[in-house]
Amino acid sequence: MPDSQIRQLALQLAAALAVLSLAWPYYAIRNEDLPWPQTAFAIGGVAALFATLSRQPWWWRLMHAFFAPLAWSVSRLAIDPGWFLLLFFLLLVVYRGALTGRVPLYFSNGPTAAAIAELTADLHELRFLDLGAGIGSILIPLARKRPEAHFCGVENAPATWLIGRLRSAGLANCHWRWGDLWQTSLSGHNVVYAFLSPAPMAALWEKVQSEMPPGSLFVSNSFAVPGVVATRVIEIDDARRLYCYQI
Repeated sequence: MPDSQIRQLALQLAAALAVLSLAWPYYAIRNEDLPWPQTAFAIGGVAALFATLSRQPWWWRLMHAFFAPLAWSVSRLAIDPGWFLLLFFLLLVVYRGALTGRVPLYFSNGPTAAAIAELTADLHELRFLDLGAGIGSILIPLARKRPEAHFCGVENAPATWLIGRLRSAGLANCHWRWGDLWQTSLSGHNVVYAFLSPAPMAALWEKVQSEMPPGSLFVSNSFAVPGVVATRVIEIDDARRLYCYQI
């Protein structure tokens, strides 16, 4: 489990322990049952306070604030536990990147593919790698447009990998891989594209610098590398940006 997720779990557990260590003795002395609705909201409030004091991002603060109240509310619905297990597996096969690497599932769109096609039009020996390729929203249009070029997509969520594999099956110049982007070598590619999240960008930039050959190009959709000025920024029609870094 990544350090950030361990930290969030620790904050939630600390909040629960803090509230319950006070509430249980208090209500036990009064010979009263623990009022779970109020307790759940108290845990949420303390968890949000801990998240604020430890300077967690705003979305983590919201998650901490609402986790315990929502958990209590769901427990009142008497839902069969099997449904929760099924939901977990469904989330895992579609959103594995978000669950294991803080990388949500984003879909690139047509204007983005068109912008990248224009950006790489002058590269006659294009070797394009898409890290976290999803269902092939970028790779497949580019591979169809540039049959002489080589394209590779790496995806680790089972459902999206399978969809992308089926969609790219007829493209001889498109190699669709199941794998971890951190275990993928960047050295054989002169353009690497990623649409991930702010969380991994600093570490990914280190990997890019150490593995990509001089003169190659790294393109990040929407998320800039922290502390690094992009060589070029391309505005997309839907207000997204492509941050381009010449290596």
